Amino acid sequence: MKKDMKKEIYVVIPAYNEERIIKKVIDELKQAGYSNIIVVDDGSKDRTYDIVSKLDVISLKHVINRGQGAALKTGIDYALKKGAKIIVTFDADGQHSVDDIRKLIGPVAKNQVDIALGSRFLGRKSNIPFSRKVFLKAGAFLIFLMYGIKLTDSHNGIRAMSGKAAEKIEMTSNRMEHASEILEQIKEKKLRYMEIPVTIKYTDYSKLKGQSTMNAFRIFLKMVFNKLTR
Repeated sequence: MKKDMKKEIYVVIPAYNEERIIKKVIDELKQAGYSNIIVVDDGSKDRTYDIVSKLDVISLKHVINRGQGAALKTGIDYALKKGAKIIVTFDADGQHSVDDIRKLIGPVAKNQVDIALGSRFLGRKSNIPFSRKVFLKAGAFLIFLMYGIKLTDSHNGIRAMSGKAAEKIEMTSNRMEHASEILEQIKEKKLRYMEIPVTIKYTDYSKLKGQSTMNAFRIFLKMVFNKLTR
């Protein structure tokens, strides 16, 4: 990847109570050459914003906790105002690999697709808990039934999209159901997409911070309800 190209890439990180690991995540991104890093603190109750505000990144803050979807929208909107050509969404809990960003950006930069979605079920296997695997696979089947989009992974926070695609995607869900909303928007706006193999690192910390199986079930129920009531 050309160095000049990285100047047009913005990495958006929604963060909530991530004081233990946020600096490490940012340091790894910087070491990989990504300088346009936007961290949106979503009303954290710990020192997340204090830590981020002292680093050489764009630090934004929600006064109250609004949800990951709202934090992503804040960051994406800001990146678009700055003229981002490509926007990458990246989780703050350390479960994503910086090396995967290059693989996601590639087909977007070459104009092969409008958005590249990370999948933990392609390529090298991730040490995913069995219950999570069942729900993600069930979610992928449900998304196909509802939107006609074929995926192997229904809820992965690492993705890359062109600035033009980001402008077309209308995010209204403040919380975790935003991931399904993005997929619905891909279908409605006829955006070109593909899945890219990524590695998800399941550590004790990321498991603690991640969605519980019950909460994932609630998200799917809300997704179905929203679809049926529109």
